[in-house]
Parts: sequence; C-alpha cells; structure tokens
Amino acid sequence: MQDLNDIALFAAVVRNNGFSAAARDLNMPKSKLSKHVSRLEEQLGVRLLERSTRKLRMTEIGTVFYEHCQGLLEGVEAAEAEIAAVRAEPTGIVRLGCPFGFTPMLADILPGFHRRYPGVRLLITTTNRRLDLVEERIDVALRAREQLDTDNQLIARQFGTVRQRLAASPTLLARLNGITVDNLAQMPTLSTNEQHTNDTWRLLHTDGTAIEIAHRPIIGCSDFLILERAAIEGMGIALLPDHICERAFRTGVLAPVLQEWTSGDVMVHLVFPSRRGLLPATRALIDYLAENLLTAMARCVEFDPRPAASFDI
Repeated sequence: MQDLNDIALFAAVVRNNGFSAAARDLNMPKSKLSKHVSRLEEQLGVRLLERSTRKLRMTEIGTVFYEHCQGLLEGVEAAEAEIAAVRAEPTGIVRLGCPFGFTPMLADILPGFHRRYPGVRLLITTTNRRLDLVEERIDVALRAREQLDTDNQLIARQFGTVRQRLAASPTLLARLNGITVDNLAQMPTLSTNEQHTNDTWRLLHTDGTAIEIAHRPIIGCSDFLILERAAIEGMGIALLPDHICERAFRTGVLAPVLQEWTSGDVMVHLVFPSRRGLLPATRALIDYLAENLLTAMARCVEFDPRPAASFDI
C-alpha cells in the first residue's frame, strides 16, 4: 500500500508541470518534493517521470498511474467533505418549496425543527406550480405527484402516499340528500382547477373500479385551505387530501361523501439537486421532514372517516 501523501505530491507535480512550480504551490522545498516522488517510484518499481534540466514529462506508465490517482484523490476529497458536513453544526438559510396542501402540516412540525436547529433560517415558497430548483434557487422542494419526479438532475426521496377524499359540510349534505356517483356531477363542487370552468375528478373505488366525474365547480382554486373553508361554509363538495380531511372530520366541520371513492395514490416526496455537497442545514431539513411527515401521514391513514350516524350518504 503506497503512501497517499506521496501520491498526492506526485499528482501536484504533474498538475503544475514541474517540481519548481509544484513546490511554490505547495509551499514546500523542491528537494523534499523530489524525495517523495522518488520514494514513490522506488516503491512501485517503475519510473513515473522523465526528468531533464529543462523539461519534465510523464512516462507511459506514469500517465496511466496519474489517471487512476486522480479518481482516488477526488474520492478522498469528497469523503472528507462529507465527514466535515456531517460534523458541522447546521446553520444558514435553506429555501424550501411546498405545495399549498402541505402548509398546515408544515406549520405543525416546523417549530420543532427550529428548536432542534436554532441556527437555521427557512425561506418557504408555497405554490402548486412546479418549481425549477436551480433557476429559482430552491434547495429542497416537497412534491405530491402521481409519479415520482423523474428529472435526472434531481434526487428524489419518497416519504409515502396520500389520497384525496370527497368531503362536504353536514348541513350541505342534509340539504342535498342522496348523493351518488351518478348525480355527483350535478352537485355544487369545489375544484383545484383554477384555469378552466370545467374539471374532471378521477376516482377509484375500493373494489378497484375507476370512474371520471366531469363537473362545473363553483370555485376553482389551487389552495386547498380556501377550498376547505368553502366546503366548511357549505358552498360545495371538495376533493381534499387525507391530512386536511382528517382534521376536518375529527372536528366535525366536514363529513365524508361517498367514502368508498377516493383519488388514486399520490406520492409525497422531496427533491433536491444532489446528495454530494449538501450543506448541513439542508441535510438536516431533509432528514427532519422525512422523520416527521411520515408520522403525520401515518395518522391520516389510520383514521377511518366513517360518516356521521345522522346522515345516509
């Protein structure tokens, strides 16, 4: 096993095209540098460099050895950077992108993040628009999609899945009476489609049957909190994510509608540009969200949204 220091000094001589320039770059005596390279050649049993008074060039085997050395040294530098990042105390700014539907969940868990990492400051962009992480300088983005983000420039870390459920206020359900999949399109509805006056819900039955409900919503808005409030006020039937329904069903302000019908699975995941070189603060946020969002999502899955006894839906 060769001395890694000797290998690094040999590589420095090659990069600087000579012993004198390398010695100046490394701030060490030229004679000492020459001794290290000579010792490496002696241990390997080959000549790596052809020296003359005016010129230095690598031998054929020296060229091959140098190419392998580069990969080795880069790997060592990357490993040292990773260790330093883990040991460093997370501080600084992290920019997080988040869909509107997850803002209540974030509001619940982020105080705990601040207590654990008081030196980290968060700048949160809430939007349902697909953020360009590089162009918009976003470090981490939380996404909910039917499929994982397949952008090969991004790393995806999946947390789990959620579904959307039909919900309405008990007073609206008492007034409408007898909602079925056949007449759902004629009922007052609320939609996340803010671009068009028509929308289509794709619903999945517990037996695997899939249907599409084309409807004309009275409100179209990409913010689930607005739709939740509108549903609570009795304006219409909304298709809301598990974690919003769970809260509303528990408090009784909303009741399930056609509970055997839901959306398909939506994958909740984080995306970020690269694992290598992640700052400690960014890594801390990713790990914290993975730990706490899973717990919150599990509570939603465990909740059985049975309708109130006084409503036959």
